[in-house]
Amino acid sequence: MPPVNRVFAAQLAGLPVFGPDGESIGKVRDLVIGLRLDQQPPRVLGLVVELSTRRRVFVPTLRVTAIEPNAVTLATGSVNMRQFHQRPNEVLVLGQLTDAHATMRETGARLTVVDAAMEPTRTRDWVLAKLAVRERTGRLGLTRRRSALHVVPWSEVSGLGLTDLSGQTQGAGQLLMLFDTMRAVDVAATVRDLPTKRRHEVADSMDDERLADVLEELPEDDQKELLEHLSEERAADILEAMNPDDAADLLAELAPADQDRLLGLMQPEESEPVKRLLAYSSDTAGGLMTPEPVVLTPDATVAEALAHIRNADLPSALATMVFVCRPPTATPTGRYVGVVHFQRLLREPPAELVASAVDSDLSALRPSAPLAEVTRYFAAYNLACGPVVDEEDHLLGAVTVDDVLDHLLPENWRETGLKDVANSEEVENA
Repeated sequence: MPPVNRVFAAQLAGLPVFGPDGESIGKVRDLVIGLRLDQQPPRVLGLVVELSTRRRVFVPTLRVTAIEPNAVTLATGSVNMRQFHQRPNEVLVLGQLTDAHATMRETGARLTVVDAAMEPTRTRDWVLAKLAVRERTGRLGLTRRRSALHVVPWSEVSGLGLTDLSGQTQGAGQLLMLFDTMRAVDVAATVRDLPTKRRHEVADSMDDERLADVLEELPEDDQKELLEHLSEERAADILEAMNPDDAADLLAELAPADQDRLLGLMQPEESEPVKRLLAYSSDTAGGLMTPEPVVLTPDATVAEALAHIRNADLPSALATMVFVCRPPTATPTGRYVGVVHFQRLLREPPAELVASAVDSDLSALRPSAPLAEVTRYFAAYNLACGPVVDEEDHLLGAVTVDDVLDHLLPENWRETGLKDVANSEEVENA
């Protein structure tokens, strides 16, 4: 998104939505925010967009690249066409928050919410940071039309009752609030010890990205159990949000008919890399790799490379190396040239081309390389990430050391190694 400081929900309502090539997608009808029980501003999860067919779909906030006075632009023209269904942890800003009653924490003044404004954070998220309110007066608590409109911080208002608006149960809501402060691996350890009913409530209440992160950290049996609990449409959404290699590992545990059905529900650009990974055995370099490393052409600059590896959503192991290939840069790429290590990038002038810093001597793994060979490769070269290249010199993906460790450890390492992590009394009592 461009540097927009504040956007009111009423300003967004009705704005046309366009893809990156200018194609019309629909119109904004609402904002979706995530439930919070503390005083912190809730995160904006995405937009409800109405298509020309009157179908309403959900567009995640990270897909939005620009918000302008007369239009909203998306990063990709591909939109999940499934009908939008509000989930228990979600609140519609225009549909539910507008006209809600509240109270000023400091003065006790009774308010009516007229509008709400979202603001960007340093982590590229958007939060509903401000509320536009009018004071309610009289014994009936009516809102005076001529009363002054005030814009106040979210934290200064109480009594909005988002728990009631969303229908969220109190216990699961308390867990969600606590989970916001925890790493995905710690949340997974806690979720494993919850009763089945509460575990399902929590899964139903998490947004797709967060649940995908947690699912990746669960043992296979727990992954399958939660996936089977979800509707097929949401299960496909979760698989799309997972890293392709983790999604492939999970799908490989399902019956072929279930695999095909879920892959068919996924967006084609999300399912294709997963299908390619499913063609390899899980204990080979091809089965271990991720098809989404950082790939640049030789004429990219060092500054561009550094900008890519600064991406907060990029796993740390993948950020240690940039792969240089001829076009196309999507895997399988054009001819593989070599790699540039991130320490080398830090030592080069920003305007220098990455081609001048390429390490072309580093051996590459073949997709059929067994786990033992992959392990020896990482030990020999002291790497956190390594290229997987086919016989025609196309980069297929990259193996990271965490995936190697995951397959080297005993199958039950998640149960035994994380059993006591993050299980505080506060979690147990939530």
